[in-house]
Amino acid sequence: MPVKKILTLGLILYGVNANAQGFIKNVLERSSIEAFGGFANYQGELQDKMYTFAQAKPAFSLGGSVAITDKFWVRGLATLGRLHASDKYSSNASKKNRNLDFYSRLYDASLTLGYDLFNLSEKRYTPYVFAGASLYHFSPYTYDTSGGRRWLVGYRTEGQGLTGFPDRKVYALNQLSIPFGGGIKFAVNQNISIGWEFRFNKTFTDYLDDVSTTYIDRAALQAAKGNKAVELAYRGGEVNHANTYPAAGTPRGNPKTKDWYYFSGITVSYSLFGRPENYNTGGGKGSRSLGCPKNIY
Repeated sequence: MPVKKILTLGLILYGVNANAQGFIKNVLERSSIEAFGGFANYQGELQDKMYTFAQAKPAFSLGGSVAITDKFWVRGLATLGRLHASDKYSSNASKKNRNLDFYSRLYDASLTLGYDLFNLSEKRYTPYVFAGASLYHFSPYTYDTSGGRRWLVGYRTEGQGLTGFPDRKVYALNQLSIPFGGGIKFAVNQNISIGWEFRFNKTFTDYLDDVSTTYIDRAALQAAKGNKAVELAYRGGEVNHANTYPAAGTPRGNPKTKDWYYFSGITVSYSLFGRPENYNTGGGKGSRSLGCPKNIY
């Protein structure tokens, strides 16, 4: 290869490398480590309140965010939580007689775009909002009368995937949801902020709790999946021995509504290089500020 071409190629590679290093440096200077600790809950057939701490379980998140401007940011979080609800806590007599419950581990990976009302380099606090997309995994289970854990999807409690019920598909355990919410955060110093956040997730399934539509014929379920499936589809006999399995077509849930899950708790953010005073991309004026927020109130 001619020397001139080698030199030209070398200059191009040098420029690309310099730009890449500059980009990485710029991103790191805008980056923060994010953590969350609080509670997970859901809304569905076994918990009809839109937001409540009743039957809530712990949830934890870890991830990071990158500031795009002084108010917009992108955040990625991995969240681990648990869901639980039981008919025994319901004030509705028919639900108490149904006597269903469920548990589920919840794994959620989200990417959201957020907006701060104020610039934390100028004020001690700011409300914020966000929205984005999540990929999550769930798998509802319960405990039978002998204490054994039973993964409900395999028992086809409403006839999902069984012959004779072509409209009832087996629900996927890995799905997409739409996370959105808001909160408020306070600047402790130039690197650390803490706050409280509400994160709601709209799902596209009605089976977080394995309950959605109507009971299928007892004999059909028993023939396809056995006595245990019948036992788990309707558990009224455990609280009232006079209760019998409902007739086919009797409502078991409400298929017109989808389930939700949500998180609420404390957030902690650590800025790797201190909170930037402004976000010009050319360096210099975009360098970080290590002083206190300009306006305290």
